[in-house]
Amino acid sequence: MIRRTFASLALLLLWPTLALAQDAATPPPPLPRVVMETSAGRIVIEVNDRQAPITGGNFLRYVDEHRFDGTGFYRAVRSAPDLGLVQGGTNNDPARVLPPIAHEPTTVTGLSHVDGAVSMARYDPGTATGDFFVSVGPSPSYDAGRPFSIDDYGFAVFGRVVEGMDVVRGILVAPTSPTEGDGFMRGQMLEPRITIVTARREAVPAT
Repeated sequence: MIRRTFASLALLLLWPTLALAQDAATPPPPLPRVVMETSAGRIVIEVNDRQAPITGGNFLRYVDEHRFDGTGFYRAVRSAPDLGLVQGGTNNDPARVLPPIAHEPTTVTGLSHVDGAVSMARYDPGTATGDFFVSVGPSPSYDAGRPFSIDDYGFAVFGRVVEGMDVVRGILVAPTSPTEGDGFMRGQMLEPRITIVTARREAVPAT
């Protein structure tokens, strides 16, 4: 009886350790992926809604409500050969945009503008809606809190391209209009636009 009691007590003492070990051994579910079928080819974006829940969740809402269907990539910023960004989305279409979201800086999310990073386009912090851009090559100056940041707040990374960076690089060097675009954006507007035909969540394989 005493031996059985000691065994039970030992098991109870070990239970938290065993439970933690089991939790550590269970991998988190995969991040959601979005397949964009464009007129230039297929692009697959992994959305990090764990580290950037506000921004990632906003992007997924646009996808789930089919608000990107029929929009496009409309801007290419070429900083150097094979370096820059391409921008797409709703282009502030009032029939498509949802209310703006709170800004999630990279200093909070821990994400960065690496090659293929997908980030929100915005004016002031807290104005982002349905426009995004993809970094071609590393662009750490778009991060927040770096000595060389474009501004103190940076831009909100929420994902990365995991398939189709060749398509993105093709968009970067696509023809642009010499006259379209206001101010510093003149000469950066794609002509013709690259159409986003559909944007859908990638089906998760059954386990």
